[in-house]
This record gives sequence, structure tokens and C-alpha cells, in this order.
Amino acid sequence: MGKIIFYEDRNFQGCSYECSTECSELHSYFSRCNSIRVESGDWVVYERPNYMGYQYLLRSGDYPDHQRWMGFNDCVRSCHMIPMNQASHRMIIYKQPEFGGKMMELTDDCPSLYERFQSSDVHSCNVNDGNWIFYEHPHYRGRQYLMNPGQYRRFLEWGSMSSRVGSIKRII
Repeated sequence: MGKIIFYEDRNFQGCSYECSTECSELHSYFSRCNSIRVESGDWVVYERPNYMGYQYLLRSGDYPDHQRWMGFNDCVRSCHMIPMNQASHRMIIYKQPEFGGKMMELTDDCPSLYERFQSSDVHSCNVNDGNWIFYEHPHYRGRQYLMNPGQYRRFLEWGSMSSRVGSIKRII
């Protein structure tokens, strides 16, 4: 069981809301979020309701202001805990939509997709095992996209507006 606490002000001040399950709409509990404490579990928080908008992976620890979780602003509207994962991770990425074009199988982290794949374009993906995070830029920087097991025929299906993926990391 996980636990995350949202605070309206920086440094864990102001009104707070404690959550231990996923929540598709947090706005009724607080109007802004400037700090977060993750007491247990791995969580993804979203900028918009219903698990939409920018995504941020948060692990156990303290985030005294929104820049510490690489947030673009103080807006957090939904969250869910990432299920604990099995030991194996396996994903196949494709350069074209609908699982077409050049492909590559991943079983470990990739700090620079361009160096390994000779491209930063991922148009489709099949996550066979494990949970992963796509990062917009190399070395695990920029916008984040949670990739749960399943098939993603186009980049829009994982919430991105672009096929650009700079790095990929397993959630372990």
C-alpha cells in the first residue's frame, strides 16, 4: 500500500491531502500543489484530471517545491500508484506507427536512445513486461510518459504530442 501527501504551499506548508489509492480528480481536495511527500510506493502525478497532461514519476522522498519533481507549474490534478513490478522487463520499440519499420528490443535502461537506436523517433511500442518511463530528452530529462504493459500503436496513445523519445528507464 502506498501513501502520498500533497501540500498547497512549498516546504510542506498549507492545506494538505493524503492519498493511498489512485485518484482521477484531485482539484476538490486542493487548488494548487507546491510540495509533495511520498511516504511509500512509486507514484505518477498528472497535471490534468483523468490521468492526462504532463506526467511526473515520484519515488519515496520529499519534494519541497514543484521544481524538485521537474514540474512546469503548481498544477496536480490526478495521481496513481505504480504497481510493484515483476523482475523482468521487456519492450519492443518501433520507428513507425502500427509496429512498423526499424525495431529494437529493450530489457534494460537506455540513457540515450539516439546512441543505441540511431534515432529518437518512437512511433509505436509493445511493452511485454514491466513498467517503463519514456523521457523526452537523453539522460532521463524532460517530459515523462509512463509505459505500462500493453500495445501502443501511436505515440498519442501514451499521451505524447511527438514521437521524440530521448531516453528510457525501467521502473524497478
